[in-house]
Amino acid sequence: MIEVILLSFLSAFLLPLFFRFNKKLPGIISTLVAFFLFIYFASTLPTILSGNVIKESTPWFPAVGINFSFYLDGLSLLFALLITGIGTVVFLYASKYMEDYKYSARFFVYLTSFMASMLGLVLSDNLILLFIFLELTSVTSFLLIGFKHEKESSRYAALQALIVTGTGGLILFAGIIAIGIIAGTFNISDLLSNQQLIVQHSAYGLILFTFLLGAFTKSAQFPFHFWLPSAMEAPTPVSAYLHSATMVKAGVFLLARMNPILGGTELWQNSLILFGTITMLFAILTAVKQTDLKKILAYSTVSILGTLVMLIGIGTDFAIRAMIITLIAHAIYKATLFLISGTIDSQTGTRDVTKLRGLKDKMPITFATAILAMLSMFGIIPFLGFIGKETLLDSVIRSGLYFPFLPIIVFVSSVFVIAVASIVVLRPFLFAFKKTPRDVTEAPFRMWIGPALLSLLGLVFGISATYSLTSIVNSVSASIFNFNSDYTIKLWYGFNLNFFLSVLIVLVGLVFYRYRNIFIKIVSHSAIINYVKPSFWYDKFISGLNKLATTQTSLLQTGFLRHYIIIIMLAFIVFVGYTFFRNIPLSEINPNFNSTTYEKILAGVIVISAFFVVKAKSRLYAIISMGVVGYSIAIIFVLYGAPDLALTQFAIETLSVILFVFVLYKLPKYQNFSHPTRRMRDFLIAGSSGLIITLIVFYVTSIQLQSEVKKFFSETSLPIGMGRNVVNVIIVDFRALDTLGEITVLGIAAIGVFSMLKLILREEKN
Repeated sequence: MIEVILLSFLSAFLLPLFFRFNKKLPGIISTLVAFFLFIYFASTLPTILSGNVIKESTPWFPAVGINFSFYLDGLSLLFALLITGIGTVVFLYASKYMEDYKYSARFFVYLTSFMASMLGLVLSDNLILLFIFLELTSVTSFLLIGFKHEKESSRYAALQALIVTGTGGLILFAGIIAIGIIAGTFNISDLLSNQQLIVQHSAYGLILFTFLLGAFTKSAQFPFHFWLPSAMEAPTPVSAYLHSATMVKAGVFLLARMNPILGGTELWQNSLILFGTITMLFAILTAVKQTDLKKILAYSTVSILGTLVMLIGIGTDFAIRAMIITLIAHAIYKATLFLISGTIDSQTGTRDVTKLRGLKDKMPITFATAILAMLSMFGIIPFLGFIGKETLLDSVIRSGLYFPFLPIIVFVSSVFVIAVASIVVLRPFLFAFKKTPRDVTEAPFRMWIGPALLSLLGLVFGISATYSLTSIVNSVSASIFNFNSDYTIKLWYGFNLNFFLSVLIVLVGLVFYRYRNIFIKIVSHSAIINYVKPSFWYDKFISGLNKLATTQTSLLQTGFLRHYIIIIMLAFIVFVGYTFFRNIPLSEINPNFNSTTYEKILAGVIVISAFFVVKAKSRLYAIISMGVVGYSIAIIFVLYGAPDLALTQFAIETLSVILFVFVLYKLPKYQNFSHPTRRMRDFLIAGSSGLIITLIVFYVTSIQLQSEVKKFFSETSLPIGMGRNVVNVIIVDFRALDTLGEITVLGIAAIGVFSMLKLILREEKN
């Protein structure tokens, strides 16, 4: 599996090369990549459905339990098939939709990278690896949402999505670290047998909070839902792929994956039911009053995500099956409708439903596709959406939780789903044709074939549910529950309560669609709505944060180096000085002042040179005095048997003196700008800092330090580093990256000196 993910990323990075030959190639190649990945994962179905799992692991940082570990079971396979299957349709659609965009190759690089990141996320068996891929989805989605970066609204939406989801991800990382410390492993497959160890731990509540926050921000749960509708600034293929079928379901996947590890408690159940229910109802009520096709679909997506979270919270076997079926049905019909909204926008020049009428005669294939998707969203037999709606109602009623409030909320939300589907499909296509900004024609083949296949798939899965979905739903359910289950999915369960409720939902939804304007007027005239909108408070927070940053910058970033040094030294005095004097009695400071003649001479030279630095009347005089201080310290290193450090110090001091000379010797002479009061302030700050540093050095030399690090290096330098010079081994092997950084800095400094030398020589010639 690691090869599959690496090849996915590699294909993304190679796409611009194909763009040089033909502008259409990136779209075609990315479509083929997604299709072949779908075939690969489909080929694993027999293995996974037979009850087996596929595990792979490649060492990365084994010392801390971080490896490239991947785990393919029913849950991860379902998401992998959705990611690659719907991805194939979206890439094919985008190959035509994005054809005339200036940066189309860049778009497919981003989209393919996102697909690879999502695959890595759902296949990860290591929590740290899962977190890395989770953040990669945030970064790639940021690039995709802000693809039209010339528009301020796109940049705003991209930054908003990154801030919300990225912040949730960072908080989630704290919970991941806590689980690793408690359980002693980051491997998800190993954590499945450690549920009680985590659930009964005193930090369980805090860990649960971090995971819920990470999942809720990713899956746009209230009050973090506002970034998803704003993300509709992205091109339509992005909306169809990221924000209906894949990315927003990453949080749902995380909750489902962690259910056998963190679930089974009242806190887990109540939290998911509460936030899922609020999101489900609030979002669908908001969707009804929208006029932009993509925003209507976005809010309805948020509502379904809330439904999925609620079902995971209920946690019964019926609820989990309902979640799985609803997830599949939603991914199919919502991706279809998103793509259709893009087609309508592309062919008519608008997505405003108030400006669209009678498109059925102009776009018959798109109309037929939209009707099929709408019927599945309605929950009409024999579509897959019908099975999803019936199992949803059945699971809520069977659970008996929060009766009768929870069933009523689900009923009301389902009614509004019918109204939303009607607004998206019936309003643009039915009635007399209304002139649009563009002359309307049917969409090109690559833009209608994918949505048409998806809409037919919803019908096929519904009719053949017993044969096509039973095994995979049971396999996914076993992954979430951590034990095998055997349940047969049927299209028709007879005339029961769920069926009559389902019919009633459709009828009431159509009636509400007919008289929706009354509801919209009531909501629109409600002034309080601005104060319950999380986006309102997000904007307030960002605005306040910017004002705070501006104020802080004006106070701290004055443009004067002396001010920066004063701030640093004051911070040192306050924090380090307070800690030192609070914890260390002065009576414990008994330094050893025994020294050799050489040391006394060097100390005298350093003190005298430092005095000359302060009293220098020119910059060159001060630089030379500072160089004497540096060379004297290097000689001390030689006396104490550290020639490597001495050589480094000599090199640094030589380079520093040369650099300062070339930079400063042309500047004007010293001028006395400081007021005596300021000089006294500087003297007190410098004196206090020097006193604290001196006392710290005296204290350190007064006690016997037991360094395990010194022991480790001395014992391992020869057997591991293959060297007898401990300092050399540390520099070259143990801290090789640090040494590389120092060499890089020295190299850059040398280039700077060389450039200035050339500049001076050129000036002299002129």
